[in-house]
This record gives sequence, C-alpha cells and structure tokens, in this order.
Amino acid sequence: MKRDPTRPAALAALAFCALALAGCGGNQNVLDPHSHPERRIATLWWVMFAVAAIGFSVVVLFLFLGWVRRNRDRLPFGGGESAAVGMVVALGIALPIVLLVSLFVYSDLFVLKSVAAPRPGSTRLTLEVTGRQWFWEVRYPGTKAVTANEIHIPVGTRVNLVGKTDDVIHSFWVPELNRKVDLIPGQTTRILLEADQPGSYRGQCAEYCGLQHAHMAMYVIAQPPAQFRTWLAREAKPARPQQGSPSPGFLAFNAENACSGCHTVRGTNAHGDIGPDLTHVASRLTLAAGTIPNRPADLLEWIRDPQHVKPGAKMPNLDLTDTQFREIATYVEGLR
Repeated sequence: MKRDPTRPAALAALAFCALALAGCGGNQNVLDPHSHPERRIATLWWVMFAVAAIGFSVVVLFLFLGWVRRNRDRLPFGGGESAAVGMVVALGIALPIVLLVSLFVYSDLFVLKSVAAPRPGSTRLTLEVTGRQWFWEVRYPGTKAVTANEIHIPVGTRVNLVGKTDDVIHSFWVPELNRKVDLIPGQTTRILLEADQPGSYRGQCAEYCGLQHAHMAMYVIAQPPAQFRTWLAREAKPARPQQGSPSPGFLAFNAENACSGCHTVRGTNAHGDIGPDLTHVASRLTLAAGTIPNRPADLLEWIRDPQHVKPGAKMPNLDLTDTQFREIATYVEGLR
C-alpha cells in the first residue's frame, strides 16, 4: 500500500490545534474574563489575534500568487518591478507601522489604565498576600483573619491586593481576574482584584521559584457580600477550645518536634511561622497549595508522608506511629 505523504503533516496540524485549544479551556482561562480589567485584556488579545490572522492571510495569499505567477512581468497588480517595490513598501513597512501604532494607542488608552494598580483610597477592601516557598499566606488588615492559598473577596467590590514575598521572586496571577504581577524581595506590589460574579477562580505562581513552583496555586473565591462578611468573621476567630481533657490529636500536634513548631493555630500554644496558619484549615478547598484536595484520606497522606506528595517542601516526615498520624489528622479535620 502506498503511504500518503500528507498524513504526518495532517496529524501534526491536528495535534497542534488540540494543544492550542487546550490552553483556552480548563479552570484557568484568560479568554473567559470575570472582571472589568481582565475583560479589557481579553479584548486586546482578540484584536491582536484578528490583526495577526489578517496579516498572515495576506502573506499566504501573496506567496500563493507568487507561486502561481512565476513570471516577474506578470505580477497580479501589474506594473512590473516598480509595482512590486510599491507593494513591499505599502504592505511591508507602512501597514505594519500603522497597525502597531494603533495597537499601542488602543492598549494605552483602554487597557493599561484598567489593569493599573488601584490608587490609595479607591478601594473598599485591602488584603495582603505573601508568596513563600511554596504557598500563599493571606491576611486581612484590620482583622485577625489569616489563611493560606485561598483569597475570599466580595463580589462587585474593588479590592487592593498588596503583594509581597518572603523569600524568592514569585508571580501572582489569576487569569480570569487580572494580569500577572511579580512579587520581588524587598518590594511591595499592588494590583486590583475584583470579580463580577460569584465563583472560584484558580490562580498560579507564574514565575519559576524552585522545585515545587508548579504546585503553588491559589483560589480566589468571590462571594456575595453577606457571605463574605460571615466568612471573614469566622476566619478571624481563634480555633474552638478543647472541651474537657485535650484530645490525643491535640497533644500529638503540640508535642515537641511536631506540628506546632512550624504552624500556628490561634487560640492554642501553636505559634510556628514556617508553614501556613492552620486555625481553620479544614474549611479550605485544597491542601499543599492546590496540590491535593482537602479530604480526610488526602489529609492523612499529606501528614504521614509530605515529601511523597510534594517533594522539597519544608514540611518534614515525622517519626510518629500510625495511630498518632491518625489522631493528628482527626484533630486537624476539626479545625474549621
């Protein structure tokens, strides 16, 4: 059987299209905006895509005509060599200058101002996000609320996100809400965060920051204002006190060289500052900065062997019995 020489090229083209389309879907989609700034960014992308597509089509058209009409004296526009020079100047120099200047003016007037950092006093809520290897610490100034890898905001509210880093350069990016912004040691960065409808929007560190860079995600959860206020009030409270005698899990968690050396649980003697605040960890969607879902079985696996789940993380493997691991997991599951 004679082999079709066009088959490999066709398969390659299909594979390329599949990969390209895959980048436009999923739960991080820059072309599915849910805020005013991101809508401006998406519109700019579509404008640039349309201009590029038209330009590419024109180039392909002239390549095709050049292949069909190989005689230089029979150019499609007539006029011989002078016509060819005219086309090169018009389509190769003048038109690109006009298009690039137009795109620059459009992006400056309509896009850059929309995605710029908010002016002081122009927002109703300010929160602080600190990038650390490899999780996000989130604080709400004016309250005692501290969480990790989840940012709750009220729908339809302009939020001033103040970004910092505790170690290396990180990059904060929630594709459906706004542009990415770098967090640089010793610097403070601000970005506008808002959502026009309730939902959960996945974000990611977009700057390589070490071994577990790919497992440094976060979620922005946009809630109706009343739900947000309820969540913030609960998050600001300390952990529920132990009723009666401390549970075995509480004792194991706070034992020497155990979890309390790295984590804080407000309202207890656990005041570690190496890992995330765990005061209300059981109410979060994920563990290990989006690496695994926050389910009892996954929580137990994470406590028992964190280096298997997230190699290189600062959370060590503890020398505890299987019973102690289960007791700690049961205690942590109650931190809501």
